[in-house]
Amino acid sequence: MIKIKFPDGSVREFEKGISALQIAESISSRLAKEVLAASVNGETWDLMRPINEDSSINLLKWEDEEGKHAYWHSSAHLMAEALQELYPGIQFGIGPAIENGFYYDVDPGEGVSIREADFPAIEKKMMEIIARKEEIKREDISKKDALKFFDDKNEHYKIELINELEDGTITTYTQGEFTDLCRGPHLPNTSYIKAVKVLTAAGAYWRGDEKRKQLTRLYGITFPKKKMLDEYLVMLEEAKKRDHRKIGKELQLFAFSQKVGAGLPLWLPKGTQLRLRLEDFLKKIQHQFDYEQVMTPHIGSKELYVTSGHYAKYGEDSFQPIHTPEEDEEFLLRPMNCPHHCEIYKVIPRSYKDLPLRLAEFGTVYRYEQSGEWHGLTRVRGFTQDDAHIFCTPDQVKSEFLKVVDIIFIIFKALDFENFEAQISLRDPADKTKYIGTDENWDKAERAIVEACEEKGLKTHIELGEAAFYGPKLDFMVRDALGRRWQLGTIQVDYNLPDRFELEYTGADNQKHRPVMIHRAPFGSMERFIAVLIEHTAGKFPLWLAPEQIAILPVSEKYNDYAYSVMKTLKLMDIRGEVDDRNEKMGRKIRDNEMKRIPYLLIVGEREEQNDEISVRKRGEGDKGSMKVQTFADDLKKEIEQMLNN
Repeated sequence: MIKIKFPDGSVREFEKGISALQIAESISSRLAKEVLAASVNGETWDLMRPINEDSSINLLKWEDEEGKHAYWHSSAHLMAEALQELYPGIQFGIGPAIENGFYYDVDPGEGVSIREADFPAIEKKMMEIIARKEEIKREDISKKDALKFFDDKNEHYKIELINELEDGTITTYTQGEFTDLCRGPHLPNTSYIKAVKVLTAAGAYWRGDEKRKQLTRLYGITFPKKKMLDEYLVMLEEAKKRDHRKIGKELQLFAFSQKVGAGLPLWLPKGTQLRLRLEDFLKKIQHQFDYEQVMTPHIGSKELYVTSGHYAKYGEDSFQPIHTPEEDEEFLLRPMNCPHHCEIYKVIPRSYKDLPLRLAEFGTVYRYEQSGEWHGLTRVRGFTQDDAHIFCTPDQVKSEFLKVVDIIFIIFKALDFENFEAQISLRDPADKTKYIGTDENWDKAERAIVEACEEKGLKTHIELGEAAFYGPKLDFMVRDALGRRWQLGTIQVDYNLPDRFELEYTGADNQKHRPVMIHRAPFGSMERFIAVLIEHTAGKFPLWLAPEQIAILPVSEKYNDYAYSVMKTLKLMDIRGEVDDRNEKMGRKIRDNEMKRIPYLLIVGEREEQNDEISVRKRGEGDKGSMKVQTFADDLKKEIEQMLNN
């Protein structure tokens, strides 16, 4: 017999070799129908995998991320099996579950292509396989046997992957005539999947290498109910309407130019206004929290990034070094701001009385994102981080960390990002080679984050392997108006860069000590944050942030002069907008300006001019009546103050 501990702390005994599905069946038949996978001692397992020792178990359903992961991972195999039947000789790369659904990278063969017109046939074949109720079987396999098996099938992409694995760690999963190299976990059989949809096809270089063959990446999604799929497809249509690239073009916020360079956004006047408003908003908050603004160059010597460790970790993702006429002199477009701030810290000797020192900069950094990875403002080659680095004593870490959390809360509330969760990202204990620094420093940094979150009463979950290479971090995952999950604000505790840069301060004991460094970026990057904000609001920005708060619409050319005089008055009160003096009917003007998502439309004609008034139309509420210009301006200011102070 073995002892099984459940999440509520209860313990029950079962026979050795029992599966998680059998445990679920012993509790209730309904639970057994709903469970998709199991967490056994913190590791996600197949439901049918035997449990042979005392264990802690958590039965995972659709509502659990790990449950969805197993469901969509199995769905990727389902799609691959369908492709194998439809396209004899097709080669398979990798097919992981992703946040929403799954994809599979495939090589259909020379002269063969898979297009959108082929999706219905693929979906039909997937449904046929579902109806077969094929068992999904896991098997441990030796490296030698795995190589032979996939060599016999001429699966050269799989052979490349197997060659990188250690013997004794390799498993396969088989359903019907399809076998895949895979760690799992998976569903017990294909009948668990009820509704399928192949979404898109795109090109993807094998292993992300532009020098390798371009494969076809097929994205799909599945659900346990047809209704859930229908709702998801409606959400996708809404997402298309909210696409920040589409709205950015409509509202003339930003643009791209091949002559300037791919992945390098150009901020147009209205987009620049939006961005500067966000920067000013954060600068005011930072001023309240005693930050000091600094400015640093867009390039740095290669030696700077070698010292920081960024070159060793991210050298391949950076632009090629800039060589000067001086022998052995090399510079890089900066991939990170933190090394520059470390050098600012070192300019003068520091005492414990000088700490915490909070240095902030809207610093533009550059990463060599490959073609095919660019996506509007969310993946670009040059972006600006709302970066700050706090240098503090070890006993100040927790309080400083909590102050940064307060700043992030202020920002999220002002921008209506109320639905978010916090993720503590720790290093992977099974592979410490990806990180710099000692175990002692990592333990201190990880403990500081966990304790700070507990003190704040912040609900968090832990993700192993998601830490930065120099330290653990707290990431804020925000859900937008469509329920999509975005990683925005981040706070990182770092004991390692102060070591690498030999940063010091003189303590109260008159001895030299190492400061601790806290990295923080509430927005993350201005580009990505604005992209998320556009899609969250559908371009209907809050009044205080909108590039144009008003549009003045004269009913005919006779009232253009009055419209411009009103605009001049409002501009003097720092209200942003323009006059639409086109010779168009009023209905057309109203529709056009509503399409621009302008919060207030001010209509002026004979009556308004005679009474020194404006007729007000508010976005989403319609006509609000006539009022004096000064009254409108005062009300607008009060509305903005209320939005920012609540």
